[in-house]
Parts: sequence; C-alpha cells; structure tokens
Amino acid sequence: MNQLESFAEVIDAYRRHGWQLRRALVRVETLVEIRESDSDLFAALPVKEAPIDALWFARSSHQNREAWELRLVAETPYALFEAFEPDETEEQREEVRLEMEARMRDYTAKD
Repeated sequence: MNQLESFAEVIDAYRRHGWQLRRALVRVETLVEIRESDSDLFAALPVKEAPIDALWFARSSHQNREAWELRLVAETPYALFEAFEPDETEEQREEVRLEMEARMRDYTAKD
C-alpha cells in the first residue's frame, strides 16, 4: 500500500466515527506523490510540509468542547488528542496544536 492509500484508509476510518479532516502534515516525498497522482485527497485543505506524515482531525466533544486529534500515518499507528474549551481563543488552540506537532516529531525521531 502506498502512502496515499494509507492516508485514504485513515481518513475513512476517522470519518466513520464523526471526525472531520482539517489539515495535513506531509513529508516532501509524500507531497511529490500527491502531485504526481493528481489526487484530490487534500483539496481545499491546509497542507504543511513536515518531517512526518500526519493528519489533523476535529469533531465536537462533551460539554461544548472541540476535540482535535493528530494522527501519524505510519506503519505503527500513533495519535495525540486534545479537547479545547469553548472559551479558548484560536491563538491558544493553535499554540497547543503546534506543541502537539512538536511532540509528534519528537516521538517519530525516537524510532
């Protein structure tokens, strides 16, 4: 299975559970694969070049919170989760998401 198929499989699994794909982090090699395939997998979606392949998903959570999950797309599944309070600003949320991305990069660097 190529990386685009892996992305599609993860996206389908999350959608079945009510998650919405919001962003993608992709390695340079994966970005090339996406462009060469003419895939619309990430159409109208923020895609950021990164040292990892990972997807950001979000959905409503308990007590009017919003849940975000960063899912590594790799042979060994790994994800980080955060639930944001309704009164948190977008700047606060973005700071937490950037910290989660750093933790994910640290996790993959240990391999």
